[in-house]
Amino acid sequence: MSLKEFGLFGSIELNKKTMAAIAAMGFEEPSPVQSQTIPLVMEGHDVIGQAQTGTGKTAAFGIPIVERVTDQRQIQALVLTPTRELAIQVSEELAKIGKFRKMKVLPIYGGQAIDRQIRALQFGVQVIVG
Repeated sequence: MSLKEFGLFGSIELNKKTMAAIAAMGFEEPSPVQSQTIPLVMEGHDVIGQAQTGTGKTAAFGIPIVERVTDQRQIQALVLTPTRELAIQVSEELAKIGKFRKMKVLPIYGGQAIDRQIRALQFGVQVIVG
């Protein structure tokens, strides 16, 4: 990739498509949890983050997922959440971050028709949130 394909989110270098998506979401500078987490996760480190609600934890872990996912329609990331509602919320946020990369995200949870979820998996997704 050429340097024209990258932009800066604070001091974090990201693909311009990811930058466009996070700018559309209203992010201008990374929050503390994002600036501390994103570089480590992108380097492949295991990270546990704790921060208050509304500080951007989903993006802190979601941005590196979007950056690492390829165009291949196969499962490349699995995000686990404790509730159905959070699975839906996280799935929607990841889809927003990956929208210009055409990333497919699928929430899988109980209470939804299993045949619909299986069809979506067969169509091809890169990220599953359950």
